[in-house]
Amino acid sequence: MIRPLLKTIKSTPFARLAVALACGILLQWYLQFNFVSIVSLFAASLLLLSVFAFLPLEKKYNLRWCTGMLILLLTASAGAWLTWQKDIRHHPQWTGNFLTQNQSLLLTLQEPLVAKQNSYKAVASIDAVNDNHEWKHSKGNLLIYFKKDSLVPGLNYGSQIVIHKTLQPIINSGNPGTFDYKRYCLFQDIGYQVFLQPKDYSIVPANNGNWFQNFLFTVRDKVISLLKEYIPGDKEQGVAEALLIGYRNDLDKELVQAYSNTGVVHIIAISGLHLGLIYGLLRGIFNRVKSNRFTRVLKPIVILCVIWLFTFLAGAVPSILRSAVMFTFIVMGETFNRRTNIYNTLAASAFCLLAWNPFNLWDVGFQLSYAAVLSIVIFMRPIYNLFYFKNKFIIKAWELMAATFAAQILTLPLVIYTFHQLPLLFFVTNLVAVPVSTFILYGELMLIALCFIKPLCILFGYLLFGLIWFMDKTIELVNDIPFSVWINLQLSVLQAVLLFMLIVAFAISLMVKNKLSVFISLITTVIFFVLRSADFINKNNQQKLVVYNVPKYAAADIIEGRKYTFIGDSILTQDDFLQNFHLKPSRILHRASLNKYYDVIHFIKVGNERIAIITDKLPATGFTNKIDADVLILSHNPKLHINQLQQVFNFKQLVFDSSNPLWKIEKWKKDCENLHLRFHSVPEQGAFIMDL
Repeated sequence: MIRPLLKTIKSTPFARLAVALACGILLQWYLQFNFVSIVSLFAASLLLLSVFAFLPLEKKYNLRWCTGMLILLLTASAGAWLTWQKDIRHHPQWTGNFLTQNQSLLLTLQEPLVAKQNSYKAVASIDAVNDNHEWKHSKGNLLIYFKKDSLVPGLNYGSQIVIHKTLQPIINSGNPGTFDYKRYCLFQDIGYQVFLQPKDYSIVPANNGNWFQNFLFTVRDKVISLLKEYIPGDKEQGVAEALLIGYRNDLDKELVQAYSNTGVVHIIAISGLHLGLIYGLLRGIFNRVKSNRFTRVLKPIVILCVIWLFTFLAGAVPSILRSAVMFTFIVMGETFNRRTNIYNTLAASAFCLLAWNPFNLWDVGFQLSYAAVLSIVIFMRPIYNLFYFKNKFIIKAWELMAATFAAQILTLPLVIYTFHQLPLLFFVTNLVAVPVSTFILYGELMLIALCFIKPLCILFGYLLFGLIWFMDKTIELVNDIPFSVWINLQLSVLQAVLLFMLIVAFAISLMVKNKLSVFISLITTVIFFVLRSADFINKNNQQKLVVYNVPKYAAADIIEGRKYTFIGDSILTQDDFLQNFHLKPSRILHRASLNKYYDVIHFIKVGNERIAIITDKLPATGFTNKIDADVLILSHNPKLHINQLQQVFNFKQLVFDSSNPLWKIEKWKKDCENLHLRFHSVPEQGAFIMDL
C-alpha cells in the first residue's frame, strides 16, 4: 500500500502545497501570530531555500527532503500571511479603528435591496467616516436594514447614502452549539449592522457601483423576471431561480428543508453539477462543429467565457468556483493536448481558491464540494463494478446511483458534524432529482435563449412548471416517510476527523487488502467508540441550567442527564424557525430530549441548587424570613428594583433574560454595580450557562 500511496503523493505536488497552505491558514486564525513573526518565518524559509540552491549537486540530492520541507514551510507561512492580510481588522483604515458614537458615515450599497418580513436588507461598504469634521477613507462592510414601510425609492446597487446613526457590532447569541454568525460576517469584512429610518440617512446623488457587477445584477434581474413571467407557481419559480442562477430569496423554507432532509439540497444550491451540465452542453455543441484552426481557438474561449460568466452570475460561491477553476484547467489541458491528473487538478483548484480567499476553508459548500468530488473519483468505479447489467437504461440508472453512493462516503462526517442529520433515502431522491433537474436546467437555458419567441417561451414555461412540480412532489413525498432522515446526530471535531480516517482506512483495506490499513481502521474504530462512549457517559451525568438568548422571548432549559425541562414562552414550542435556530443546537449538543414543559414556573430545585424566576412585581407585604435562591432570573420586564429583591431573597446570581427591554436591563445593571451583586445580561453577554 505504501508504494502506490507514495507514487500518488509524488504525482500530486499541488496536494502537498494545498495541505501546507491550509495548515498555515488554520494556525494563523486560531493562534493569531503577529505580522513580524509571519514575515520572519517566510524570510527564513526563503533564505534557506536560496542557500540550498548554491549547494553542490550531490548534497542537493542527499538533502532533497529538506528542500521539500522548506517549500512546504514557505507555503504554510504564505498561508498565514494571506490570512493576516485578509482579516479586515488588521487594515489600518478599518472602520473599527476610529468609530465613535454619532458619527456620519458615507456608504455604498453593494447589492440590490432584499425584501424581508419587516425590512429591506443590503450589504454596504463603509467608504468614509466623518472624524472631527474631517472625512477619512475607511474600509469594511456592514449590514443595513431599512424600515419597510418608509423606504425612499431609488436605492439600488451602487447607491450612496450618508447615515447619522451609531452602528451596532455584530455579536453571537452565545447559545450552545449555534452557528458562529459573527465569524461568518467577519469573513465577509462585515463587523457592524444598523437599522435605518428615513430621518437617519440622506441619499447622495451619485452611483459608486462597478460596471461589471452592475451588468451581472442587471442580467440576474432580467433572468428572474423572465422565469417569473413564464413559469407559473411561486414555489416552482423559486426552485427555477435557485437551480439556474443560485438566487434563493424566493425559495419556500419548508421545501428547502425537505430538499435538505432527503439529500438533494445540492440541486438548489449552485454547485459543480450545474457547471458540469453547462460544460457538457457546450462541449457537445462544439463536437458537432467541423474542426479547423478557427474553431480550435474559439472553443476554449467560448467555453471559459460562458463558464466564468455563469460562475459570477451565480454569486461566485466556493462550490461553483471550485468547478470553474477545475474546468479551466481541464479546458486548457485539452487545448494544449496535455493530460491532467484529476487529484492534482482538484488540489490546484483548492490551492488557487485558498490563495484568493483563505476564509473559503471554513465555507461548508467548499468543504462538501471537494469531499464529494474526491469521494466520487475514488469510490465510484469500485461501487459501479459491484454489479453488471446488460440493459442500457439500467446501466445509466446504476451509474447515477453509484455516483450518488460514492459522493456520500467522504461527505458523511461533514454532513453529520455540520447539519446533525443524515438523509437515509438519498439514493431514491437523487435517482429522480438529478435527471429531472438536468432537463429543467437545459429547459431554462432554452427559455432564456428563445425569450424573443413568446409562444415557445410559454410552452417551455408550462413544461418547466410540470417538471419542477413533479420533482418537488417526489421530494416532499419521500420527506414525509418517517425514516427518511436520521436526526439529532452529534459529532465533535475530533470524532468527525476520526470518522473520516476510519472511512478512508476501511475503504483502502477493502480495495488494497493491506494489513496496515486494516490495523489503522481497527485502531481508529476503537478510539472513535471510546470517545463516543465517554461522551455519552458524561451526558448521562450532566446537570445544567441554560438561559437562552432569544430576542424578545424567555427561554431556559434545565438539563438533567439526557432530558431537559423547558421553561419559556409557548411560541418557542410552535415556531420551527426560532426553535431550530436558537434552541435545537444546544439540545443536540447536550444529547437531551424533552421531559417537561412549563409556560410559567417560579421555583425549581435541581440537586442542591434553587432557581427562582421573577416575572412580576413582588408582593407588598413584608417577609419575616428571606427565601434562599442560588439563581434569580428576571423575565418579562417585572416592575421592581434590585434592592427589593435583596429584601426578599438570599441569592448568589442575577440573570436578566432576553424578554426584558435593554433600557431596563441597563438600569438594573447600575443598581447591581452599586450593590456589588453578580449579574449576567443575556441579550448583551449571550446565553447564561451554569453547571448545577
